[in-house]
Amino acid sequence: MINIESRTAKIVRFIFLGIWLIISLFPLYWIVITSLKPAGAVFRYPLQYWPAQFSLENYINIFSKAMFGRFMINSLIVALAAGVIATLISLLASYVLARFEFRNKTAVLMAFLVTQMIPAFIALGPLYLMMVKLKLVDNLLGLMLIYIAVCIPFSTIMLRGFFANIPDALEEAAMIDGCSRIGALFRVVVPVMKPGIIAAFLFNFINCWNELFLSATLMNKDANKTIPTALNGFITTFNIDWGSMSAAAVLTILPTMLMFALASRHIIQGLTAGAIKG
Repeated sequence: MINIESRTAKIVRFIFLGIWLIISLFPLYWIVITSLKPAGAVFRYPLQYWPAQFSLENYINIFSKAMFGRFMINSLIVALAAGVIATLISLLASYVLARFEFRNKTAVLMAFLVTQMIPAFIALGPLYLMMVKLKLVDNLLGLMLIYIAVCIPFSTIMLRGFFANIPDALEEAAMIDGCSRIGALFRVVVPVMKPGIIAAFLFNFINCWNELFLSATLMNKDANKTIPTALNGFITTFNIDWGSMSAAAVLTILPTMLMFALASRHIIQGLTAGAIKG
């Protein structure tokens, strides 16, 4: 009786997971298929769930007519630079919060948590005025600085939990052997918490890569736009270029999917280890 119930439960679970997987993957499948349809076949009736003819026309158009290559370079520069710098600053900040006691430490942590509850678009007005005064509108450096500031609180909270799970004895042993505190941090502790650092960097990178509101507000010239703003540009008053938008969306998704595939083990280790204590 127990075996029958157990087998039935497994079958039901697999059926449920299969249906969930199909529902989750269908939008991605539809975007890929739409990107490979010729321009006149996107809305041909009846809808084609597998195109009779495949075409790379949409991919050629986004590079030849829409400057998509430039948009990808801009996004890559901003996301990589902001992700690396924000992760490094968060690493040092989280180390201080995990290892030292000082006045208003709890208030600092609460401030970091509160920033995650505030929608980003609320700060668009003040940030735009500040960038105008600093003459950083339509400047990738200005966008990069804002992204760094936005990423630091979440990364700091995440890495602090990881530091709290590493015993102080590691650093103390390194300092007894002659290392400075900074040397002990980077030579002993950082290698141990590599999964957490990789996870923090990937979250920072993807947040910067996908961000729309700030980029659309600060970047006006086509040469300075990032990918999310470029995708928004395929929507005009009287038309939506679904084929080109789908092709651009596929190329936008690929880098993040590749990064997650290569670093999935580190991400899982980093998230679980950082959630145990802190």
